[in-house]
Amino acid sequence: MAKLEVYDDEIVKKIEEIIRDCGGEAGTFESDLIKQQIQTSLRLMTEGHDTGQLKLITRALKELRYAYRVFNDYPGTRRISFFGSARTQEDDPDYITAEEFSVELAKNDWMCITGAANGIMKAGMAGQEAEGSFGLSIRLPFEVPTNAFIEGDPKLINFRYFFTRKLMFMSHSDALVVFPGGFGTLDELFEMLTLIQTGRGNIIPIILMEGPGGVYWKHWLNYVEKNLYEGGKICPEDMSLFNIAPTVQDGIEHVNTFYKIYHSSRYVREMFVMRVNKMISPEQLQVLNDNYGRLLASGKFEVTGPFPEEDEYLDKPRLAFHHTRMDFGLLRQMIDTINTF
Repeated sequence: MAKLEVYDDEIVKKIEEIIRDCGGEAGTFESDLIKQQIQTSLRLMTEGHDTGQLKLITRALKELRYAYRVFNDYPGTRRISFFGSARTQEDDPDYITAEEFSVELAKNDWMCITGAANGIMKAGMAGQEAEGSFGLSIRLPFEVPTNAFIEGDPKLINFRYFFTRKLMFMSHSDALVVFPGGFGTLDELFEMLTLIQTGRGNIIPIILMEGPGGVYWKHWLNYVEKNLYEGGKICPEDMSLFNIAPTVQDGIEHVNTFYKIYHSSRYVREMFVMRVNKMISPEQLQVLNDNYGRLLASGKFEVTGPFPEEDEYLDKPRLAFHHTRMDFGLLRQMIDTINTF
């Protein structure tokens, strides 16, 4: 008997039947995506993938499914991710500042996401307590995987892979705060900056913070300015993708100001659709058209209502434009301008 391909009608009908038997609704876009996942999995059997590759793909899919399920149980609240060294001691000025920042964030109704270990990650949870914290733990042989604040909490998620863990940080964060750390901290910071700079991640505020008298970010900024900015490796506007906050209150003001008028955004076909908390006036619209035309592939900035493809935040006014899909540092500057209106 000849082998059937995963796209043959007989196989497709069996897959669709399984989806219906498991509670899926035939003909929906969501069911079609599940069908594609099953077909992709079936193709792994005939393409010569070894056991190690199959295990990695399977574990990664399981990690992502479970993590999304946990986050989906807590919708609606703004979340900020804390990055920093797991080795920072509790009497270190960086730890104390991170703890103070966590306390102030909780007062402003922000939840936090950390790597769940000790050091800065523990400090980030100190002001939140368990109900306001998510822990994304990674299994490492030389670090404590879980601190006392989050241990045993249903919002603690254990990861085997850094790439699935970092995806959860980025896809569920409305802001990032980064404290001094080692290779891992800088890896996370530069990856987040890269994702925003290239349009592969949502534009969110990135705050760099440390304890009083610290020089960590001064030296980091000197490296970025001398080797990246002055060397022409990044655009001048890319320097707007991060903010060094000298105090806790500066950090709080920065994240809150970012969402003062700007709310969220997405692409609808070729259009960049920005939801805003307040209607933009014709005079303010003219300011945008006069100063940010480089972002336009064609046309101009326009105030609109929700697009037919949208199903979220339908009560929010929209600012829409045909985006070049470039110059995201400049787009960040435009958001800052909108928040001054």
